[in-house]
Amino acid sequence: MAFEELGRNADRENSKGRDKLLGVYIAILAVILAICSLGGSNAQQDATQQNIAASNVWAFFQAKNARRQALRLHADEFDVMLKSTPAMPDDARKSIEEKIAGYKEQDKLLTSDPKGGEGLDELFNKGKSLEAQRDQSLQRGPYFDYGQALLQIAIVLASVAIISGGNLVLVSSFVLGALGIVATAGGFTLAFPLPFAG
Repeated sequence: MAFEELGRNADRENSKGRDKLLGVYIAILAVILAICSLGGSNAQQDATQQNIAASNVWAFFQAKNARRQALRLHADEFDVMLKSTPAMPDDARKSIEEKIAGYKEQDKLLTSDPKGGEGLDELFNKGKSLEAQRDQSLQRGPYFDYGQALLQIAIVLASVAIISGGNLVLVSSFVLGALGIVATAGGFTLAFPLPFAG
């Protein structure tokens, strides 16, 4: 009888020790889940901000391009006027040539403005850069989505393992937890492709 009681006490102590370790394991998974959730939220927020910024840059690009086209049309009109009116008075000819030169100078500045960073060439590069940043943020999303799902399932399975004492459920939790951690790390680093994400 005493041996049976000792055996039961030992089983209860082992079970308590196992439950404590599983509690710590669940807490670790919960912390990683919180980090994964934060990463997913930040990735979505970054993608939205970069998309808005890129849209603004492209709108500015279009406005500058329209302005450049208008200047080119005016310069062409004045050029045609000069060529079609050879008997034009010198002061009028000089005034029109100065206008054409001014338009061409503005055209150059609209095309490329390294100093101000607002020429069409600079805006094009900035827009493409913002789009690349947006796309990278969007790439991170599925990693965090899968990471969160896997970690949540791992936590549930670990909780079931505490109640049921089942080892197969616990092993499943470990596997899914490890995959969730890997997916979370992938979301932050993009170090590997996500095979099941389109």
